[in-house]
Amino acid sequence: MTTEIFPREPSALSLPLASPPRPKRRDVSTTLNYYRDPGDGSLPTPVFVGGDTVINERPTIPTPVVVRDVSGEEDKYRLDSHGFEFVRHESKEKGFEDDDAIISLYYRECEQIYKSATGATSVHIFGHLVRRGPTHWHSLGTGNATKKGPLHRVHIDQSYHGAELILRKHLPDEEVKTRMKHRWQIINLWRPVSTIFKDPLGVAAAHSIPESDLVSAEVVYTKQPPPLNRNETWTILPSDKHEWFFKNEQGPEDVLLIKCFDSSEVEGMVRRAPHCAFKDPEREGEEWADRQSIEVRALVFYDE
Repeated sequence: MTTEIFPREPSALSLPLASPPRPKRRDVSTTLNYYRDPGDGSLPTPVFVGGDTVINERPTIPTPVVVRDVSGEEDKYRLDSHGFEFVRHESKEKGFEDDDAIISLYYRECEQIYKSATGATSVHIFGHLVRRGPTHWHSLGTGNATKKGPLHRVHIDQSYHGAELILRKHLPDEEVKTRMKHRWQIINLWRPVSTIFKDPLGVAAAHSIPESDLVSAEVVYTKQPPPLNRNETWTILPSDKHEWFFKNEQGPEDVLLIKCFDSSEVEGMVRRAPHCAFKDPEREGEEWADRQSIEVRALVFYDE
């Protein structure tokens, strides 16, 4: 296992990977699907998740954006300054087709990446999601969750309240009380299974997204009993002030860390970063393979 955090720093894990040749930067003009506010004060339509089916009928508004390529400048973007960070890491796992191996082996690698990148004291991984399906998987109807592909909606996985719901779902009450006395975070670790050409993942600079553009939105798990049957996320209102980034032809060794929540309210510390898959107009059509990726989700804890 080898890990390199941009810029290269000494690692307790092992020797870093050799940095790849610096590619030519390639910005992409595209559209992102933001939340379409009906303007009547009503809450966003809930997303319903039941067994193997996801129903998401929340209205969106396609909004033109330019997604900037970070290639060769990865060291400029950090979890605490932008809400995302790129890490070079080669995993022993390659296909990510065996859930048991992902949980027993890959989770262990991810825990070390989290700790090395953040300085966290402990990490609790609470799930993962492998996406191999087509772009239009949402419209496939019953059973669509078994064919999950990229999510073309601007979002953050947890609102501030939703982050606390996640904490309470996955830890005993007494531990929740202890953890909430210190800084804690929810961070996603996103890795391509193979090099990404179609439907790359964009992430927004957190400081470019004001609180006023965040709209809390409910997710309902219809097969689970209360209180485990609900989550709360952020959906995002459109703005031409938002700054979007991606890494062109992101490969399996280009790990992206995305901050979904941070309990710290220190001035200058960013607390969340929206993300969204987007269409690359030059890489659309059946000649391009469906995107394959794995996303690990973790609670990240500090002693102070």
